Amino acid sequence: MIELNHAKISVRRQCELIGLHRSTLYYLPAPETPLNLELLRRIDQQYTKTPFYGWPRMTAQLQRQGSAINPKRVRRLMQLMGLQAIYPQPRTSQRGTAVTVYPYLLRDLEVVRPNQIWSADITYVPVIGGFMYLIAILDWFSRYVLAWQLSNTLDGYFCVKTLEQALRGGQPEIFNTDQGVQFTARSFTSTLEAAGVRISMDGRGRVFDNIFVERLWRTVKYEDIYLHDYGSVPALQAGLHKYFTFYNQERLHQSLGYRTPAEVHLGVAEAGAKVHLNLCNSWS
Repeated sequence: MIELNHAKISVRRQCELIGLHRSTLYYLPAPETPLNLELLRRIDQQYTKTPFYGWPRMTAQLQRQGSAINPKRVRRLMQLMGLQAIYPQPRTSQRGTAVTVYPYLLRDLEVVRPNQIWSADITYVPVIGGFMYLIAILDWFSRYVLAWQLSNTLDGYFCVKTLEQALRGGQPEIFNTDQGVQFTARSFTSTLEAAGVRISMDGRGRVFDNIFVERLWRTVKYEDIYLHDYGSVPALQAGLHKYFTFYNQERLHQSLGYRTPAEVHLGVAEAGAKVHLNLCNSWS
């Protein structure tokens, strides 16, 4: 957002306008060490297999595998990835301060049609030499992936951009997320409110309130990311583009009567309300 060579506005003034301390502009964060990147990868794989492991059991598991690692490092790395065990406690990301938290609207609600409920979540994705974050928006009834995007930070901008992509093809009656700061941010909730969408948020620590997106992450990681071990962000972007196209158009789901998400979503949706796959061709 800062133009270093702007003809009329100084760098100092630009920083003041967006509320950024000027020293932050020139700060280059230190990258994670190769050891930490390997630990991040192993933690992600173990968590995908056993999401009920918090940092104490994750530490014990890594130590059993031969890693001389202390609990403090495991806890920091899991926080970096946005991971905590699924037993009742705050989980994915911390709630922002001074924000509106919306009620959970899905309790005892029967899901009977496409575009009734959409849901979003963020997950950590390993890349050789680093990592990215992935957001996806999913239709609960059809399991159809409406939009997705990669980011190298947990900044909320990429979440709003993905939401806007999904809304170009239609809109749900209810949109459900966790209480993470990206989803409680005014920029995100105001986009939904402007579209006339009712907002639902999980109870704190209630991971199963958003279970369909959690299942999607497990599927994507086991069927694509862990198999290909992508070596660069462009390769990851291209691989996920290919996989999500396969997931929507060709992958048969037992819970859908061995039909594809596209068949259920586009075949049942009312005319004029079709939701097209929005595949982002860049990362932020």
